[in-house]
Amino acid sequence: MRWMTARAASCLVALSLSATTWAQTTDNTENNEEGIDTVTSISPMRSGQQNTWQTDAMTPGKESGELLRDLLGVSGSRMGGHGTDPVIRGLGQTRLNVVMDGAMIQGACPNRMDPPSAYAPTSGYDTISITRGVASLSRASGPGGSIVFERNTERFAPGEAPRFEAHLGYRGNGSVEDAAFDVAAGQSNAYVRLLGSTMEADNYTDGQGEEVRSAFKDKSAAVLLGYTPNEQTELVVSVDAQRLRDTLFAGAGMDSPRSDSDTVRIKGRFEDLGVIDRLTVDAYRASVDHLMDNYSLRTPPSPMMRLSAPSTSDTTGFNLSIDQGPWQWGLDLNDNERWAIRTNDASGMLNSVLWPNVTIERRGVFGQWQGSVLSSTELTIGARVDQTKSQATLADTAPPGMMLSPNQLYQRYYGVVATNKKDTHVSALVRGDWRLPTELSVNLQTYWTLSQTWRDADATERFIASNGMMPSMRWVGNPSIRAERHRQAEVGVFSQDTHWDVDFSLYRNEVHDFILRDRFHQMGDNATIYRNIDALLWGGEFALGYRFDNGWHPSLELSYVRGNNETDDRPLAQIPPLSITGRLIYKANRWQAGMVVRGASKQTRVDDDPLIGSGLDAGQTPAWAVLDLNAEVALADRWQLNAGIDNVFDRFYAQHLNRASAFDSTQVQVNEPGRSAWVRLSYRR
Repeated sequence: MRWMTARAASCLVALSLSATTWAQTTDNTENNEEGIDTVTSISPMRSGQQNTWQTDAMTPGKESGELLRDLLGVSGSRMGGHGTDPVIRGLGQTRLNVVMDGAMIQGACPNRMDPPSAYAPTSGYDTISITRGVASLSRASGPGGSIVFERNTERFAPGEAPRFEAHLGYRGNGSVEDAAFDVAAGQSNAYVRLLGSTMEADNYTDGQGEEVRSAFKDKSAAVLLGYTPNEQTELVVSVDAQRLRDTLFAGAGMDSPRSDSDTVRIKGRFEDLGVIDRLTVDAYRASVDHLMDNYSLRTPPSPMMRLSAPSTSDTTGFNLSIDQGPWQWGLDLNDNERWAIRTNDASGMLNSVLWPNVTIERRGVFGQWQGSVLSSTELTIGARVDQTKSQATLADTAPPGMMLSPNQLYQRYYGVVATNKKDTHVSALVRGDWRLPTELSVNLQTYWTLSQTWRDADATERFIASNGMMPSMRWVGNPSIRAERHRQAEVGVFSQDTHWDVDFSLYRNEVHDFILRDRFHQMGDNATIYRNIDALLWGGEFALGYRFDNGWHPSLELSYVRGNNETDDRPLAQIPPLSITGRLIYKANRWQAGMVVRGASKQTRVDDDPLIGSGLDAGQTPAWAVLDLNAEVALADRWQLNAGIDNVFDRFYAQHLNRASAFDSTQVQVNEPGRSAWVRLSYRR
């Protein structure tokens, strides 16, 4: 990793290498079998699949979580400059499936400084796909949706030259420097692909010129070894390493001096295996080592309150899927082990066993049938059975003095202690798709979906055990919490052809036993706890775009979700308001330019009072709107320049979602960057 710190030198030297074409940045409708515009970094578009959007993963000066907020139906909670936590349809964290080239990785920070997307550098993947809601049961339930980071390495032709691409980027606000390369070489039966990136940022300033703690250093590298004996077979072994250093967080009482991630994958795709049409295999092992503290990167509250919290998360997974005619079935296994403590480094004493050596094992089997039932109508029926087992082997570990062990905290707030817990859940999905007859020459499709899915509690919801000097600063998981049951209904219409892009969906999600992070409103204690409630979320998304023959492409996107705590008759916390995005792009032969207006309405439906509610919202958020400008020009056959200005008028604003802090009694809403000019120089061959 050391050589990557010479960012500019490494990329500029590599620009002299021969390479191949990078296929994610130009309008190339003729070469697309579905007649869909190839997406660009400034124009995320539909992927041609139901309720799924894609974006080019290489965008200058933005980490993955921040980039995802540009897509329809996606919002995110910011804590600093790195690790923005995505939310889809008002659901985030483990209510989303985040898949990184076949692997589902869990972060190691109890305070979610490192959500899974933090370990997916934007330049390390070819595309990012967002699916809103439930469209498949091949992975464990993510009732909010799925975020899939993908690498797509085409098979080499005999005698093909090495492929190469690289970029250098700079963003003025925060002095963000980023560089990346992607080089591959091989023959028709095998290849090797190397990827590397580095991004370093200082603190940015908001629209009022105030500095926001947001600096970070992010370095990553990956090597892929592929075996491709024919068009029907691909076997890939990959190793990824990512190193995050000196990551500052304005929305928390701690920063992260170090966060390391290492992932090993084996991916296989085999087609035309006799009676089996297609077999895919994903096996992976990911290890994350994280440290946060309140003194190495900031001044602690006092010399005797120098706190640190080391933590680890190890995830092992296996997914097998078999396609045979209209049938698909398979296995989905995932084991996650988490450990975290908090110590007072001034005294050397243990303060809390935050994750008392938690293990959550999941075993799932799934099956699905898809076929035509009527003219132009396709029906999908799926089912899935999951068995989960959770345990915490260090729940009796008691810190010295008056601090309580995890089991003592569980007993105090729930009257139970940690035990081995096993649950079995059955999920189901029914979907219908109907296309207009082809003779009408209109590419219009409607769909409806009914689903029941389950989500079990994660390590934090079930076993977190954070002591506090005052009860209001305690944060205690619930070992007896029940799994959520999501019953969702959705209808939608979408179209994508030479000129029109249409995406319209309405959904309703009734959640029984929603796992609510709340406060213990008894005897003035006010500790943070978890309990089950009934909840209702409903809303919709709308996108409309038109490509004129003269190069103009206007579009409009709207998304809205409303969440309600039905048990207590109050709003759910951390629900984004109505969001609006308007785009206008002009494409010429060798250049294009665009403007984007991003905005949101005022959010008044909040749960911001910890004395009578959860207090997870920082407060009401005023409406806001900003203007972004961008341009792209092909300087030569292999060189491209992108440039732009975000928040042109230097507006002062914050998006509504804030991060619920682990160890602070109040919530902090982090302001967004003010005016930010950026530029990126790319070489592709």
